[in-house]
Amino acid sequence: ERRGGQATLVPSVRDVAAPDDSNVVAFARELVQGEIDVVLFLTGVGAARVLELVEAHEGRDQILSALNRCLIGVRGPKPAAVLRQWGVRIDASAPPPYTWRELVAALDSGPPLSKRRVAVQEYGRVGQGLHAALQQRGAKVRPVMIYRWALPTDLGPLRQAVTDTLGQQFDVLAFTTAVQVDHVLQVADQMNVRSEWLRSARRCVIASVGPATSEALHDAGLPVDIEPDHPKMGQLVNAIFDQAPELLPACRSRKEE
Repeated sequence: ERRGGQATLVPSVRDVAAPDDSNVVAFARELVQGEIDVVLFLTGVGAARVLELVEAHEGRDQILSALNRCLIGVRGPKPAAVLRQWGVRIDASAPPPYTWRELVAALDSGPPLSKRRVAVQEYGRVGQGLHAALQQRGAKVRPVMIYRWALPTDLGPLRQAVTDTLGQQFDVLAFTTAVQVDHVLQVADQMNVRSEWLRSARRCVIASVGPATSEALHDAGLPVDIEPDHPKMGQLVNAIFDQAPELLPACRSRKEE
């Protein structure tokens, strides 16, 4: 808004803790017993929560010893920072833009994953692409889910945003996580306007914070008009203001695919 835009903030996600800790407790036991070969941490918040939970059940010294016997991979700087604070060695780190593809490429430069049990710290949206890539390499994937993403308790703002998109009230639709794409489509389905919403959305400039979100948009059948060089909110905002005015006329006349 400081740059002359009018922003409509639409809450579309809330995180919900797993109903119980049994999954993480089992993971902690497997880790200490040497049944896990590789552990992949995908988010900073998720990494911290997993470490806190497993420490509570097995003790810090045992957990750190077990982790340092495993090959450890991280998807970006946030989980890496958490692991450094805990004193956990990192063997494979995804470079920018920090998607599962870069993480897999980093793992490929290390020991083969065939027949190795790989624990994956999930982050609300199950990483089907990552799972498939690991399984193609012969790994046995062991998900560790500590929270999931759910729709907001109050769906009013999200429903209104769907309606406003249908009425061409927005010039730009900006998405900052893949699950936002899932949730807006889920609400559009509930309103029986999915096809209409997709058609209207294509007439807007569609901005994505980074590759993971762009992949979700493409999976939904939407184009991505703006994606910053680095997946950061500030860069997304700057890219929107730099590029959207020029892109908007073509997007408004975009033919339905």
